[in-house]
Amino acid sequence: MPRRLMSLRTETPIAFVQAVMHAYARYGVDPAAALQAARIRPEQLDDPAARITAGQLEWLGHAAMRELDDEALGWFSRPMRWGTYGMLTRAAVTAPTLGAALQRWCRLHGLLVDEISLSVELDGTLARVQVQEHQPLGPVREFCVMSMLRGLHGLACWSIDAHIPLADIALPFEAPPHSRVYGLLFPGPVRFGAGQASLTFGSDFLARPMVRDESALRAMLQHSLPLVVRPYRQEPLLMPRVRELLRSQPNLMLNAEALASALHMSVRTLYRQLGLEGTTLQALKDEVRHLRAKELLSRTAKPIKQIAQMLGFSSEKTFARAFQRWAGVLPSVFRGQSRGSAMPE
Repeated sequence: MPRRLMSLRTETPIAFVQAVMHAYARYGVDPAAALQAARIRPEQLDDPAARITAGQLEWLGHAAMRELDDEALGWFSRPMRWGTYGMLTRAAVTAPTLGAALQRWCRLHGLLVDEISLSVELDGTLARVQVQEHQPLGPVREFCVMSMLRGLHGLACWSIDAHIPLADIALPFEAPPHSRVYGLLFPGPVRFGAGQASLTFGSDFLARPMVRDESALRAMLQHSLPLVVRPYRQEPLLMPRVRELLRSQPNLMLNAEALASALHMSVRTLYRQLGLEGTTLQALKDEVRHLRAKELLSRTAKPIKQIAQMLGFSSEKTFARAFQRWAGVLPSVFRGQSRGSAMPE
């Protein structure tokens, strides 16, 4: 194994390795050679607290996919033969925009797999990639769902050559003992115990053009697993910092100067940097307001007029128009629809 893969932080839980071992057991193949190549000791498999590097998991996953001829590592009733995900990616990257590429990838994946289906849904200023489970995934459920979401997010970032911050990561299982690793895998807030697996991000990214050509695709497919086991980019971006400030200090919604000051930059630099990251201050304000409005409407009994004031709107009517633009329905209608799924406080 290359030395650089062994020098990374040991944060990856042994539970992910155990999921790969389940694939070997399913196919009746001895995993000893793959474990040795990845420098994973057999005794580590029996230690729930054991950790390996992302590079070791990448090495093990690549060996297992080739040896078992199943890129899904035993998740589904039919194997995803070596080269299947490359074929899906090749079909997706010829789309004109990220939104079209994701829709195409999800649709084609559904032709090959019965156990799950993938979809891209719009929710006002937000886009949501969802994983719907149609059949039990058994002991590999966590690893399968995590890998699908990480892979789709990594592919999306790679396709437009941009970091895509996530507004929400919903996972349909309870927090595992190694839940801390999810903060390293996903650039955004993670929720466990959700009804359905999904990733949520700004819908403006869907309109971004694809920037990868055939040469870049061939190079990526030779080393595609890093898109799954590691974040696409790790450099700090302005977008998540602005989003967090708007969430924690709603008074900054109406004061760009105060927001820029809190970020230690000028208003002009704030606008310019957000533009370089493919968004605007207004889009981030709308995104934060949208999420907060839905939370207040579904989880509290506060009057709509009061919610409008809390979110910085000049009147209830202005808020109603904005919310209808985001969610497609008036606030009162949304509250009525959500009564069955959330108890007011």
